[in-house]
Amino acid sequence: MLALMSVDEAVEAEPRRRGPRVARFGVILFVVLGLLFGVPLVTLFWSGNDWPGVVAVAGTVLFVAVVALFPWLMFRGHGGHDDRAARIADTLLGVIWVLFTWSVLGQLFELALLAAGVADPVRSRVVTGLVLVISTGLLLWGHREAMRVSRVREVEVVLPRLGRGLDGLRVVLITDTHYGPIDRAAWSRGVTEVINSLDADIVAHTGDIADGTVEQRLEMAAPLADVRARHARVYVTGNHEYHSGALGWVEHMENLGWETLHNRHVVVTRDGDSLVVAGVDDRTAGGSGLPGHRTDHEAALAGADPELPVLLLAHQPQQITDAVAHGIDLQLSGHTHGGQMWPFHYLVRTDQPALQGLSRHSERTQLYTSRGTGFWGPPFRIFAPSEITLLTLRSAS
Repeated sequence: MLALMSVDEAVEAEPRRRGPRVARFGVILFVVLGLLFGVPLVTLFWSGNDWPGVVAVAGTVLFVAVVALFPWLMFRGHGGHDDRAARIADTLLGVIWVLFTWSVLGQLFELALLAAGVADPVRSRVVTGLVLVISTGLLLWGHREAMRVSRVREVEVVLPRLGRGLDGLRVVLITDTHYGPIDRAAWSRGVTEVINSLDADIVAHTGDIADGTVEQRLEMAAPLADVRARHARVYVTGNHEYHSGALGWVEHMENLGWETLHNRHVVVTRDGDSLVVAGVDDRTAGGSGLPGHRTDHEAALAGADPELPVLLLAHQPQQITDAVAHGIDLQLSGHTHGGQMWPFHYLVRTDQPALQGLSRHSERTQLYTSRGTGFWGPPFRIFAPSEITLLTLRSAS
């Protein structure tokens, strides 16, 4: 039937299909922004504070102006690749998220004060003061945590099928570097220095390398060329590559001397024992339209000795289901950022089987989920520190 439609009919049908989706998106955006900005507005300016009229009006005008500009800044920044607009929008998102969170908690505390007999305006002003002090403190601390070179997190993982010759193999995991609108070239050099101090046998990057094209983030990615590993430097794509020129990043990582495990594997051998190091594309790759980009465990393991243990790189913890089905021994993932800004981790857990750390998903298969080495969007990390992970693999013996 579609083949019989005229060009005009086909062109007309697409807006009809998109119309309801656009309308739903608009309603959802309006409700979300209304809550994110409205709750802090009420808490800080209209919740029984009895501020002078000029203060309440000025605060309201400020919030309305920001909420009106925010969508434009976000779309111009991340859709139009305007780094300045992206920096402003991302920072505003982080600030309003913290204000919203503590305004909600502040309203609950106000109920306790009400029950204790504290009257307005004192009650509301106490809550307003606490919200502002706590939010300011968390944002300052969270920004420092986001911008600092990540701490090293050391983890030992026992793999029963690992040969004794590979006992003590040192795997350094970095992920979610998200080179983006904020210039972090110095930070990237610092991360490389830390990695090189860890005497790694394997260094793995499990994706979301950047928000932007290779040309935009060339200087920040450059230190990856200096990363040292005794046996292999391996990389897989994350979901953000498919918004930032995935083919360019795959090629660039190869040019920097890394092996891109695009649904394939390499074998690492030491003292007579071997380990298959495999990688699969991110689970969103199949919808990118790039030929051959999809999650394909069969291709990744093709030709591998089934008796050998397998270390799998897969960007999202959710990919563990297929890892279990294919008998993977250990999957390394990122993507979650450990929640990045509390209490966002509750939302992350609705989509992912693990937030951070080591978890077991079958008798054979384990998953390690990194909190991420960089950050996405808001330049804050609150109760979710970044990490460079040093995994020491141990044989059962």
